[in-house]
Amino acid sequence: MTGRCRAAARVAWCAGALAAGQATAGGLIAYEVGTADVGLASAGYGARAQDASTVFTNPAGMTRLEGTQVLAGGQALWGNTRFSASSGTSPGLGSDNGGYVVGSDGWFPGGGGFASYSVSPDLKLGFAVTGNFGAPLKYDNSWVGRYYVQEATLLGISLLPSIAYKVNDKLSLGASVNALYGVYTNQVAINNPAPRFGDGRLKLDDSTWGWGLNLGLLYEVDPGTRVGLTWNSQVDLDFAAPAKFSNLAPGLASLLASRGALNAELKVGIKVPQQAMASVFTQVNDRWALLGSIGWQQWSKFGQLQIGIDDTMNPLSLTKDLKFKDTWHLALGAQHRLSEPWLLNFGVAYDSAMQSGDVSPLLPVNAAWRFAIGGEQQLSKNAAWGIAAEYLYGGTLDTSLQGSAPVLVGGRGDVAGAYHNTGTIFVAVYHNWKF
Repeated sequence: MTGRCRAAARVAWCAGALAAGQATAGGLIAYEVGTADVGLASAGYGARAQDASTVFTNPAGMTRLEGTQVLAGGQALWGNTRFSASSGTSPGLGSDNGGYVVGSDGWFPGGGGFASYSVSPDLKLGFAVTGNFGAPLKYDNSWVGRYYVQEATLLGISLLPSIAYKVNDKLSLGASVNALYGVYTNQVAINNPAPRFGDGRLKLDDSTWGWGLNLGLLYEVDPGTRVGLTWNSQVDLDFAAPAKFSNLAPGLASLLASRGALNAELKVGIKVPQQAMASVFTQVNDRWALLGSIGWQQWSKFGQLQIGIDDTMNPLSLTKDLKFKDTWHLALGAQHRLSEPWLLNFGVAYDSAMQSGDVSPLLPVNAAWRFAIGGEQQLSKNAAWGIAAEYLYGGTLDTSLQGSAPVLVGGRGDVAGAYHNTGTIFVAVYHNWKF
């Protein structure tokens, strides 16, 4: 490998390490990993195959790439996700609305790195490192819903060795092994029965590996039209960690110890859902191309758990399952050749809701629209760069949580309100090299 290749590989690894943890509506799997797909709102996701990012979106697309290609992309996102309590919230919980929930005051970095290598004109090898799964949430310590969640971080970084083979002039097949490193943290406040002790804390913290398989097919109907089909298997992340309590009132600590909960190991089974997508790309003329995608994600198998104690006078359970439903994704976009070096991308997409009715403060996401635009400049025969922006609008999300006991006697209380006009802005910059 040349010095330039090694440098690009290091950039790719760093970008992937930053990428994990982008909470998006319609689920927690992001299409935004610092590539041109940000400017297309994911339209043509599995059929575009115009640069090394196809290693991730559809490995079969590597058969369209010549020589060795490396793409590194970085992005920043800012999420307007803030809770506003309503009159249905128990007065004993205070008035703190929690601040900006995602990342650090709404900001979070992302990106990815991708490389494709030609063994022969028909056989390609590839590697990708990126994080498109997860959600970093952090509420103020004293917010009204602190007995339900204070911090919740679920991040996944994927390492994807890939292979593709061109069966004939029309059909290409590809596959990737998805080695997913998952990080899980969940912290919740505990309502001590004796107010002079203030709030206690319960925290879980673990990391683990999960394994999956991604398969891709690319079929070229004619030189200007191609169809991509992709399937990503479910990945199981089996987190297990002891319940870490702190600042408990003596009476509550004794009660939890007598019931075997004080040092209990809690198991949290997260299932990154399987997903399938069909995409199309068609070059209408020398100026215009149209792109589209339709996809499905099996969020009904997700299995996220809510932790905490509902009633400290009678602590029966530390965990609770949350129910979700499968989602659908539809995207349409276009590319316009402005001039010989410049290509304009734009697109719009919709993701259906993963939660019925009210949303959980653990996952303040649901159905959403994406609106995107981007531009790419060919710098030379072997180099190109691009910039892309996307606005994801999630609308207003209502929340209504009912505690089994009042706040004054050690319960969680009731939390009611909404996340008004939720939205996320993505800005990505990427560079593609050919060797």
